[in-house]
Amino acid sequence: MNFETVYIEEDTKEDKNTLDILGRIKFKNLIYCNSYSEVFNPKNQNFRIQKIKPDIILAKKKNNFIMNTPKNFTIGFTENYYFSHMLNCIYDCKYCFLQGMFNSANFVIFTNYNDFINEIIKKSSNKNKKLCFFSGYDCDSLALENITNFLKVFLKSFEKINNAYLEVRTKSTKIDVLKSIKPMKNVIIAYSLNPEIIVKGFEQKTPTLKKRINSINSLQKLGWQVGLRFDPLINYSKNKQIYKKFFELVFSKIQVEKIHSVTTGHFRMPNNFFNKLINIRPEDSLIFNKLKNDRLLECQTQRKECEEELIKFIDYKKLFAN
Repeated sequence: MNFETVYIEEDTKEDKNTLDILGRIKFKNLIYCNSYSEVFNPKNQNFRIQKIKPDIILAKKKNNFIMNTPKNFTIGFTENYYFSHMLNCIYDCKYCFLQGMFNSANFVIFTNYNDFINEIIKKSSNKNKKLCFFSGYDCDSLALENITNFLKVFLKSFEKINNAYLEVRTKSTKIDVLKSIKPMKNVIIAYSLNPEIIVKGFEQKTPTLKKRINSINSLQKLGWQVGLRFDPLINYSKNKQIYKKFFELVFSKIQVEKIHSVTTGHFRMPNNFFNKLINIRPEDSLIFNKLKNDRLLECQTQRKECEEELIKFIDYKKLFAN
């Protein structure tokens, strides 16, 4: 992958992971900075222009390595946490909250991977608790793995934490790293899925539904646990037949008995993020205003309707609404 400019924090420039990443990419300019926030946080940036050809920022995360998930966010565990080794995503989904949360579309990669795992080890010190850690909240966990090598490094340590589970959330079909290592019983590869008409209309630059299903099949054959994430459901109440056929297709193509969990989620976004989204995507303002007006009604109706469809294919105990 080629970048115009690479920014590097001074205190991470000699780190092994930083040097390894620099060896895997091509770039024209190399600029050092004291803090990634100097480049990433200023408000006078054009997210849409940066999204066309983003730069990369290599940094060291200083604190808040592991965060509590929102209340009731779970796939069956009582304690749930999330973390982000990267900020921003190579994909360009219209509904993505990141474009409302961040001022910049540039990629930030935190190269101090061991600090993340050390914090997870601390959280998991009580062996009587079963915890789940979610990766991919502020990025796609797999999409830039060929550059970051995060999972290749991280999973070696995570496998040893017997009471902790890891969800790797993704839309990516770049699964080479998972082909190269032995499947782990405490790791769940969770695929975000939507009908192809939604993929084409809302999930720009992402792999097709067919390619994602093919990756799921490959991972299941290798022995990896896979989760299905139907999130966000777009205009579900008005697209019941589309989603019904979609669910039938997905469950007819995979090994259902080997699915770890299934989650559903409605379109949601804080109002300030939403208003920012409309400003940076004015061409889609009608679509977004429609989604905003419909979303409260969607919340009230879709969970029951989705569950009625999904329990035709999956054990109710494996189904969660987040």
